[in-house]
Amino acid sequence: MLRIIATTALAFSLLSLGSAQAEDRPTLEIVWPVAGSVIELGNDPEKAIGVVVNFTLLPAGECDGVSQCGHVHMKIDPAGDTCNIPGKPYNSMNSDFGGDFIKARFGHCQDAAGKHVIGVLLADDHHKPILVDGKPVTALVTVTTK
Repeated sequence: MLRIIATTALAFSLLSLGSAQAEDRPTLEIVWPVAGSVIELGNDPEKAIGVVVNFTLLPAGECDGVSQCGHVHMKIDPAGDTCNIPGKPYNSMNSDFGGDFIKARFGHCQDAAGKHVIGVLLADDHHKPILVDGKPVTALVTVTTK
């Protein structure tokens, strides 16, 4: 009987350890806009992008050695650089203020109206990509702006 209890306790311990390790893997998801959305730019070419992460988002340089802490870099049409802030390798990031909203600056695109891919990348306190299984933690969504 004790052997069954000990075996069961060990199994539950291993299961909860596996769950804890799975929860520790950084994740990143774009929750707004949803894929296929049509976004009205109107007079304001800056729109908020909402993300969900299991990571603490703070301004760059403020994580103070805390693991699972960083910020998000965002690019519009990440396959190229046509929508980047002039002189920068991205369109926007939240490294100045932290948090889970990032401004998408469609005004930097040669053609603000049209089909665009919004890409976000999870970065550490020093702007280096967070890697899981050797790959950066990213999320993409395709939208149409008009």
